[in-house]
Amino acid sequence: MEVKRIFDLLSNYIEKFPNQTVALAGKKNGEWRKYSIQEYIECVNKLSNAFIELGIQKEDKVALILNNRPEWNMIDMAINQVGAISVPIYPTISEEDYRFILSDCEAKMVITDGLAVMNKITNVLPDAPQLKLIYTMINREVYPYFDQLMELGEQHPHKEELEARKNAVDEMQCATIIYTSGTTGTPKGVMLSNFNLMSQFKNFVQTFSPKSTRAFSFLPVCHAYERALIYAYQYMGMSIYYAESLATIASDMKEIRPNMFCSVPRVLERFYESIYSSGKKMKGFSKSIFHWALKLGEKYKVQDAKCNWFYALKLQIADNLVYSKIRENMGADEIDIVVSGAASISKKMASFFSAIKMPIYEGYGLTETSPVIAVSNNNPHGREVGSVGQPLPGVEVKIADNGEIICRGHNVMMGYYKKPELTKEVIDEDGWFHTGDMGILNEYNQLIITGRLKNLFKTSGGKYINPELIEGKFIASPFFEQAVVVGENQKFAGAIVLPDFNFMKGWCQRHDVQYTNPRELIKNPDVLKRFAKEINKINGSLGETEKIKKYEFVADEWSIASGILTPTLKVKRKVVMNRYHDLIDKMFAAKE
Repeated sequence: MEVKRIFDLLSNYIEKFPNQTVALAGKKNGEWRKYSIQEYIECVNKLSNAFIELGIQKEDKVALILNNRPEWNMIDMAINQVGAISVPIYPTISEEDYRFILSDCEAKMVITDGLAVMNKITNVLPDAPQLKLIYTMINREVYPYFDQLMELGEQHPHKEELEARKNAVDEMQCATIIYTSGTTGTPKGVMLSNFNLMSQFKNFVQTFSPKSTRAFSFLPVCHAYERALIYAYQYMGMSIYYAESLATIASDMKEIRPNMFCSVPRVLERFYESIYSSGKKMKGFSKSIFHWALKLGEKYKVQDAKCNWFYALKLQIADNLVYSKIRENMGADEIDIVVSGAASISKKMASFFSAIKMPIYEGYGLTETSPVIAVSNNNPHGREVGSVGQPLPGVEVKIADNGEIICRGHNVMMGYYKKPELTKEVIDEDGWFHTGDMGILNEYNQLIITGRLKNLFKTSGGKYINPELIEGKFIASPFFEQAVVVGENQKFAGAIVLPDFNFMKGWCQRHDVQYTNPRELIKNPDVLKRFAKEINKINGSLGETEKIKKYEFVADEWSIASGILTPTLKVKRKVVMNRYHDLIDKMFAAKE
């Protein structure tokens, strides 16, 4: 059968993979709850019946505010089957954002989890008069809960109406509204059709390994990036295992031994830091071999043509002695592919993980592009460190005169919800979507991202600075977790730098430096001297106008909860500049 609508994935799954014993699995209280495809479909139909019984009509908005779990998929499918529109929302945003989104999309129903989120939703009810139905995942003795929703559907079947509703769902109609978290500004509701979403994964076949049967998911499913992969896993008949939490990723991986997962660079960097730190505990010859293998992996070239026989021999020795043990300890000994997206990954990280047989496939896109524009693939020249792969089939990509990446095709959104003028600003008359990112297409049609158009700034000397290029070099250092480069209209570039305090604990121990707390550490003369040496090394790889002449270290938490990171762990540049404006002023007030 042809998959045109989200719920068509279920029929496709049971038709092509009827013997798959696990379609979805979630972990709760240390135990895995597994669902076969048959049970999955039964749950979806019960929920669909419940929605009909509750009066959910075509194009009504149903908001999902849930962490990753099998029920997320069930609810998503059920919403689509009855012709309604899903509005996935992060469980980590502010009460003000909930107030805006639920009012803006005119949600009629919310299904949520977590006491804190429930309380926020309760508080915004006066500003969302259209919101009539609230369900929680467990019984919190305030609102009806998920089990009651399932029972309602079981007790009130609407077989004929459900079938009619499914038949009436058109592939071109809006299936979901995803509010962009963004690094600045008010959230915008991105309208994506069934056609947008289902056209994506049909072209992922050239990226996936046909051997993969188990997928591991820990990034938020409400984000377009992870959601696209979740649909693709189902299209390929794979089992989807959801991590119990971000804190249990390592232990869950060891139990699942997945074949693939998708990640953001920061998670992979954490993996690398853990691997690197484990080597510090070794002694003698073992330690030398370990660090030799790590450095060897960082020089890995993805294209086989660039791997000579001598390097290949050394790589095999390193795999026998070091890499195989790393994979086994991580639960990654059966990995076929790791997809990295949401931000640029350093060449060092991409090379290292590919070398140890956790091949990194980079992807690129935006919520507005459903989300994938380009992704690494298994075709000739389809994958190379430093590029995000080639455009998906059916997606045209070109570089505008100002260096901006623009695209058109099946992936371009329907538009921003209730914002036609804003839609016209990003989709021109010829259907080209303007990404706001800068890039180049090389001779192999590989897309290389070079920065964000709006983030470029000029120094007072008229020289352009690409802050993301410099920030990437800071993040590649084990000493620094994040950095934001500043200096618009100033004589030179400066940086607000967040050290990696987890790494520094081990460094202090190895160098007999007392570690008390982060705020004291960034004042320690020995530490500052080592930081200065590292920044001088970074500056050595930069042009004269790009060099960081002044910098300030901070010891605050940069997280989603603190408001500095987006849910996909991107730094909100303007938030950092506002929060540390005194430090920035001090930096540029000082003499160079």
